[in-house]
Amino acid sequence: MVEDMTTPLLSDSEAPSDALPVRLTGLTVAILGSGDFSRSLAVRLVASGVRVVVGSRCVNRIPSGLFPDGVELRNQEGALSQVCLVFMAMFPEHYCSLLGLQSALAGKVLVDVSNGAKVNIHGPSNAERLAELFPDSLVVKGFNTVSTWELQTGAHDGSRQVMICSNSTEGKKKVVQLARRMGFHPVDMGGLSAAREIEVAPLRLFPSWSGPVVVTFLLFLFFYGYGFLRGILLPYLAQGHNAFYRLAFDLVEESLPAVALVTLALVYLPGLFAAWLQLWRGTKYRRFPSWLDNWMQRRKQLGLLSFLCAALHGVYSLCLPLRRITVHRLVNTAYTQVKAGTEEPWDELGVWRSDLYLSCGVLGLGVLSLLAITSLPTVGNTLNWREFTFVQSGLGYIALTLSIMHTLFFGWDFAFHIEAYPFYMPPSYLLAVVLPCIVLVCRCFLLLPCIFTRLTRIRRGWESKHNCPVLQHHHVVPNGIP
Repeated sequence: MVEDMTTPLLSDSEAPSDALPVRLTGLTVAILGSGDFSRSLAVRLVASGVRVVVGSRCVNRIPSGLFPDGVELRNQEGALSQVCLVFMAMFPEHYCSLLGLQSALAGKVLVDVSNGAKVNIHGPSNAERLAELFPDSLVVKGFNTVSTWELQTGAHDGSRQVMICSNSTEGKKKVVQLARRMGFHPVDMGGLSAAREIEVAPLRLFPSWSGPVVVTFLLFLFFYGYGFLRGILLPYLAQGHNAFYRLAFDLVEESLPAVALVTLALVYLPGLFAAWLQLWRGTKYRRFPSWLDNWMQRRKQLGLLSFLCAALHGVYSLCLPLRRITVHRLVNTAYTQVKAGTEEPWDELGVWRSDLYLSCGVLGLGVLSLLAITSLPTVGNTLNWREFTFVQSGLGYIALTLSIMHTLFFGWDFAFHIEAYPFYMPPSYLLAVVLPCIVLVCRCFLLLPCIFTRLTRIRRGWESKHNCPVLQHHHVVPNGIP
C-alpha cells in the first residue's frame, strides 16, 4: 500500500498533452539576494521540494534562522556553481554589480522578478536590460506579480497566475515547470518584449474599476447636487426655508437609489447597442467600436457598484425610524391629532402603494444580490455558459424591471401633480427612471419575432448579402459537391 501511495497518479505516458518535457527532479535553484522576497521565495521552493542556494554579497550579515532549514547560504559566486536556474531577487539598479560573474552566469536561466518604477515607462524593460548585460544567459521574466505573502501562504489558490515571457524557449519551459511545481498557474505572455507590460501590472490600482467608479461617483454628485439645488438651496433663497439638515442623510438616501438604477441600466445598455449595431451591419464579424468594447468589458464592475448603491439605500431606509427628526414628526403629528380631536382615516390606496414599492424593492435587491454572487469567479466558474447567461441577462432584466416598478410605485401619481415640480424641476426619481425605461423598451423590441430571428441568425454566423454575397448563393447538394 505504501508503494501505491508513492506511485505518481499520472505516469509519463498519461501526462497532460501540454506538459513540458523538462525534468525538474533534484533541481537546485539559486537566489541572488537576501531580502524579503528572497526569503519568501526560498520558503515556497523548499516546501515544493526544491534545493535552494542563496547568494549574498555579505553572507555573514544574514541573521541565523532568517531562511528555512535546508537553504544553503553562500557568496554570489559560490551560489552559482552547479545550478541551472537563478532568481534575480535584487533591485534592477544592482544588476551591473554582477558583471564580474558573466562567465558564471553564462548558459543559465536568469529569472527577473523586478517591477517597474512607474506605470508609464519608456525604453527597455528591466528584463531587457538584464538580457543586454548578460547576452550569454537565458533571461526569463516572471514571478513579479506574486507578493511575498502569497509565496509564504502556500498553494491555497489554484488559479493563481504567474505571467512569464522570454525569447528563450528552453528557459521558458524550465520556469513554467517550476511554477507548476510551486502550485502556480503559469501564463505564457510571449517574447521578452512583453516584459514591460508585465512589470507595470502590479503598479496599476484596479485598472478595470477606474472608469466604472468615476461614472458612479459622477452620477452620485449629479443627483446629490440636483437634490441640493431643488430641495434646499432654491427654497432657502426664495422662501427663507432652512432645510440644510437634509445634507447629511436625506440627500444621500435619495441619491443612492437613483445612482443604483441608472448604473444598472448602464450595465445592459451596451449590449443593446451591440445588438442593434449587428442588425444594422448584418454581420457579427466586424469589430465593435473601441468605446463600446471597453464599455462591455466593464459591465461586471458597473453591476457590482449598482448593487453596492442599492444595498446602501436599503441600509439607509432601515435607519429612517431611528432618526430624531422622524420621532419628532411622529410625536408632533400624534399630538396635533389628539389636540384637534381628529382621527387619521384608513388610506387603503396608500397601503397598497407602500406595500407594492417595498415588495418590489426587496425582490429587486434580492435578485441583484444573486447577480453579484454569480459574478464572483469561484461561483461563475461552476456555471456553464447557458446558466451564466440566464442569470446575468435574464435575471438581470428582471432586477431592472423590479427596480423600475419600485421607483414607479414610490412616485405613484405624484409626478402628475404640479406640486412635484417646484421651480420647474422634476423629482430625482423621475430623472433616474428615464434611462432604465428606455433600456427596457429597447430590449422588448429586440424580443419581437421578426427582429429576434434575424439577430439570432447573425449571431450564428449568417451575413447579409452586401457583407458576403458569395455565401448567400452558395448551395450544397446532398452528395456534398456544390
